[in-house]
Amino acid sequence: MAVFTPVSLDDLSSWITQFDLGKALAIKGISSGIENSNFFITTERGEYVLTVFEKLTFEQLPFYLNLMRHLAEGGVSVPAPIANRKGSIINELHGKPASIVTKLAGHCELAPQPVHCAAVGAMLACMHMAAEDFEIRQPNLRGIAWWNETMPVVMPHLSDNDKQLLTTEMAFQNAFAASDVFKELPNGPIHADLFRNNVMFDGDQLTGFFDFYFAGCDTWLFDVAVTVNDWCIDIESGELDQARVRAMLDAYHEIRPFTAEEQIAWQPMLRASALRFWLSRLYDFHMPRDAEMLTAHDPAHFERILRLRIEHTAPALFTTAG
Repeated sequence: MAVFTPVSLDDLSSWITQFDLGKALAIKGISSGIENSNFFITTERGEYVLTVFEKLTFEQLPFYLNLMRHLAEGGVSVPAPIANRKGSIINELHGKPASIVTKLAGHCELAPQPVHCAAVGAMLACMHMAAEDFEIRQPNLRGIAWWNETMPVVMPHLSDNDKQLLTTEMAFQNAFAASDVFKELPNGPIHADLFRNNVMFDGDQLTGFFDFYFAGCDTWLFDVAVTVNDWCIDIESGELDQARVRAMLDAYHEIRPFTAEEQIAWQPMLRASALRFWLSRLYDFHMPRDAEMLTAHDPAHFERILRLRIEHTAPALFTTAG
């Protein structure tokens, strides 16, 4: 969500005439994130979010945008893509694919309490179930195949200790992905990046999930692990907060009960989630791209989390009584 492709109000004013949104009144770049160019825009009809896609192609984008449309129509609170007068939700701007979606109300909750974690867990379960019948299938592009491709790229930049950690964990994850337990894990479309800054709240009321542009088909448990590893930790240490973990998992489990195989896979999946984001942050840190307002995330954060998930047993996914 950094700005790689600047868009002026004049640019927007001419481009937006293909939509029934009235005249463009204002545009403001969004500074957080590192993948796409995002803007808050205001028109005569209201406020929206414009995204210019920097990596995703015209061929890949139907999965993401139609998934958002499918979820919105299924009652899950996510930004809904806006079609132009020809019915297209993917259009070209400055030679790149672009889209407009509705803007969610509220703000990001950056200091979540158990009540917020429970709301996120419940909606995540609803999202997985609502997406189960989504017809387009696209793999998680930042899944294990990408981890194996990225490992040799970042390896020369690591200390000996970090090289050992990465080598050992990749061997573990490759073996786990080939296991019978992994093959039995429920799967389907997942958000894959449901951090605190991708969820909106109005007070304690969850108003929606957004930024689906890392979504793909993978195990639902991986999505839960990604979410727990951000929402339910002490940011400074990376340690799990037991009350927040329990609130999120119990709320999810009440709507979409976890399976016995998921219980076995829980610890490996928490490690997998930490590994995925350690690798992506290493890549972005050591192979930076030019952009307005871009600040790369610190890779050490997820290195700490990965070491903690290896060393310490996480709370059970569900209790036998559940």
